[in-house]
Parts: sequence; C-alpha cells; structure tokens
Amino acid sequence: MIKKTLYFGNPVYLSLRNAQLVIKLPNVEKATALPETLKKQMEVTKPIEDIGIVVLDNKQVTITSGVLEALLENKCSVITCDSKSMPVGLMLPLYGNTTQNERFRRQLDVSLPLKKQLWQQTIQAKINNQASVLKDCMDEEIKCMRVWAANVRSGDPDNLEARAAAYYWKSLFINVNGFTRQREGIPPNNLLNYGYAILRAVVARGLVISGLLPTLGIHHHNRYNAYCLADDIMEPYRPYVDELVFNLTQEYGKNVKLTKEVKVRLLTIPTLEVIIGGKRSPLMVAVGQTTASLYKCFNGELRRITYPDR
Repeated sequence: MIKKTLYFGNPVYLSLRNAQLVIKLPNVEKATALPETLKKQMEVTKPIEDIGIVVLDNKQVTITSGVLEALLENKCSVITCDSKSMPVGLMLPLYGNTTQNERFRRQLDVSLPLKKQLWQQTIQAKINNQASVLKDCMDEEIKCMRVWAANVRSGDPDNLEARAAAYYWKSLFINVNGFTRQREGIPPNNLLNYGYAILRAVVARGLVISGLLPTLGIHHHNRYNAYCLADDIMEPYRPYVDELVFNLTQEYGKNVKLTKEVKVRLLTIPTLEVIIGGKRSPLMVAVGQTTASLYKCFNGELRRITYPDR
C-alpha cells in the first residue's frame, strides 16, 4: 500500500482517537458560538496506518505525545520545518525490524572492500540516472555521462561522481544565469533543498524498516551527520527530484519561489513513478526494495544493490 504524505502549513490541533489521526482547526475549537455537533463534523480523521510522512510547517501546530507515539510505531517519518519553511528536523522510530540487533551487527561487520563495491554501484546508478534526466529534459544523449558511469571503479577513487555532477548541473539549468548547486545558492537551489529533505526522510524511513542504522554510511562518514547511510543510498534517487524541480522551473520560471503550490508538488516525491527491477513502482516502495537489498548485501545474500533505472 502507498503511504500518504501529510503536510500541515497552518495552525492545527493533532490528536489521536481509535488509531485515527484527528485534525482540528483552532479557530473552530475556540468558537464558543458553534455547537459541539458542528465542531465534530468539521474534524478530519486519517488512519495512522495509511501515513508514511508528516511535515509540520507551522509554529502553531499542536501535536500530542500519543500521536507521535502512534506515528513512530507505524514507522512514519516526522519532519519539522524552520521559520523559512525549510525542513530542519527528522524524527524516526528506534525499532523498525524484528531482527534489529542481528542486522545492526551485520552492518557493523561490513568489510571495506564491500563498502567500496557498493559505493561504485551507487555512483554508477546515480550518473546513469542523471544522464537520463538530461536526455529527457534537454532532448539530447549525453555520451560522456554514460562513459563516466561505466568507468567508475570500486570506491570511485577517480571522483567521477564530482566530474559528472559539474557537467550535469551546468547542463540541466543552463538557462539560469550563474547557477551552481549550493545549499544557500540562487533558485532553484531552494526547491532542490526542500525536495532532497523529503527524499532523505523517505530513505531514512526505509533503512529503519529494513533494520539498518541510518548513521553508519558506506561512504559518507561526517561525524556530525546522523544520516550518512541515508545520504549514500539516496544518491541514485536524487535525479528524480532534479527532474521534478526542472519541470517546476519551466512552469513557474527560473526564479521560482517555494510557495504553498510548489511545496504541494514537491510533496509528491514519495509517489513519483520509478522503474526498479523492470517494474513500475512508487518511489517510496522502490526505496523499500533498495534498502532491503542493501541488507542482503551486508548479509552475503546479494552482491548488488537494487536501484531504480530510468
């Protein structure tokens, strides 16, 4: 079943009743002139089991501890945003798999050669997907990208990821004067930041469900980053966000702002259609296949991670 993404950008009261998320509007609740029956009719409920991601983007959102407990027990990711409406925090369940301890040990015992091989596969998939995005968006085959993908060696010692990225960003947003991919850069960096935060939450959720620690990466190992493995595994999925952002710039202009309408479009990232294992699948479901295959690689059952192929 495809899990839903819920976004709250206005003041709301979120509570729990009979395994249902109850959504109430403060203005309605405070209106003493309204009869209780009418207030009850204006409540909105959502089954907790149907929710995959919750985004809290208003300082006046009130959420009970019971709701948080139910969401996390249901393996849901909860994202909080700052005053600029950018994701700033991520809450995940501590226990996502029945054989958690065993899986942690497998992850901790992974050899360096295997990590390098898995990183090679990850970068090859990322560059190939970037090449496909350029082909679809710019209507031309990018042969150099395919060559770089094929030439990636174990651990990517030649840093072909960076070479491909430089060419990719220069080509994808060629119509945006002075564009470089920077977190604090000019638009559409703002949209990319937001989209990647949603993607990161999806991947971190998938890792937890597969019984893996999102902190222990196969390549990234920043001591201040709690989601190194999520940042590793999301790499081949980034081009799907890039293509969505490209389409938004075509629709809203190169100086596109992070409006409510644009956020709604970016919040569809978990349901974007991808092809994985030769079959069409929602991105969130595909991520689950990727993280499950990663554990099997750690456990010696597989030699390759299952990634989407554009």
